[in-house]
Amino acid sequence: MDDREEAMKKYALILLCLLCSHYYSFSESIYTWDLKKDIIIGSFSLSVFLPPLFIDASPGNTIQKDDINAVDKSLMFKYNKNLDTISTWAAYGTLVIPGLSLLGNIKDYNAWLSYGTMYAEAFLLTYGTKDILKTAIARNRPYTYFGGIPKGEEEDYYNSFPSGHTSFAFLGATFLSTTFYHEYPDSKWKVPVIIGSYAAATGIASMRILSGNHFITDVIAGAVIGSLYGWLIPTLHLRAREGLNTNVEIIPIGNGIIATMSF
Repeated sequence: MDDREEAMKKYALILLCLLCSHYYSFSESIYTWDLKKDIIIGSFSLSVFLPPLFIDASPGNTIQKDDINAVDKSLMFKYNKNLDTISTWAAYGTLVIPGLSLLGNIKDYNAWLSYGTMYAEAFLLTYGTKDILKTAIARNRPYTYFGGIPKGEEEDYYNSFPSGHTSFAFLGATFLSTTFYHEYPDSKWKVPVIIGSYAAATGIASMRILSGNHFITDVIAGAVIGSLYGWLIPTLHLRAREGLNTNVEIIPIGNGIIATMSF
């Protein structure tokens, strides 16, 4: 058995333990959906997600290597296909880990609806925001400074900022950490889940740098985007409970929405 198979078995065992420990601890989810509120948030999410789909980004002016800021210049690498592939699949994997927070409410249809609504809104906002920035800011990827453009990357070499893979990884990690923390405040798995999810997201961000796809500022921006929506959307859907007096008000305005929260 190689190290990868052993790691996969350990990961599967952890998931099984989580499932067994929470399946019979059914309770009403701390999160809920609201038709009026989610129509507003959903509409705003689509307004962020859709425009970049109809705009073709184009290469910008090539910046000379000597003109790159010192922080980014210190961590520039050649293209590494293996790390590119691994980090891509790992980023996709982090998009499904928020489902762990549903284990204790797996028999609750309303919880499934609430989580599905929240995650769809968070994903659309994350995807749309990173695409808007990629369209507005044409930046060559680090590997372009070490030779030719890798095969198949001819239409993507100038989309370095921000890192989409990192934004998805931190969306998954933050969404899971936020929801798991509130759903199971007394769980012994709370700290391992939070640490593990962020460790995975950080690992993906590191691979995006080491693979030559991104500068460190690209992955920092991606992490901020994913973390923001991974925290904000669940917070806007918190159910008012005894000891948790949260009031959220969504107000639509001409060019967006205003969300106010009181605790």
